[in-house]
Amino acid sequence: MKEQLTKLCWPILKFFETEQGSTNFKKSHRMALNAVAVLFLFLSVISAVTAHSTGGLGSLIPVIIFFCAGTVALIVGSLGSNNAVSKIWGTK
Repeated sequence: MKEQLTKLCWPILKFFETEQGSTNFKKSHRMALNAVAVLFLFLSVISAVTAHSTGGLGSLIPVIIFFCAGTVALIVGSLGSNNAVSKIWGTK
């Protein structure tokens, strides 16, 4: 199942994958990335509720941004390699 999801999400993952070995990777980096992903997705839901109550189309911009950031973080955090997680955090 993970292999199929990796193939499905490969366009996102290939941006963060590197051939270089990560020397500063810690298991907590992956857990923190998944926690940030959940927070961004939660912010997306809260922004959507607020956007619905105001009725303005301009208030959908934060919904889209938070949802995209949360989705990318969740994909890299759950399906990405150790190198991809290190790259998203900026550690070398």
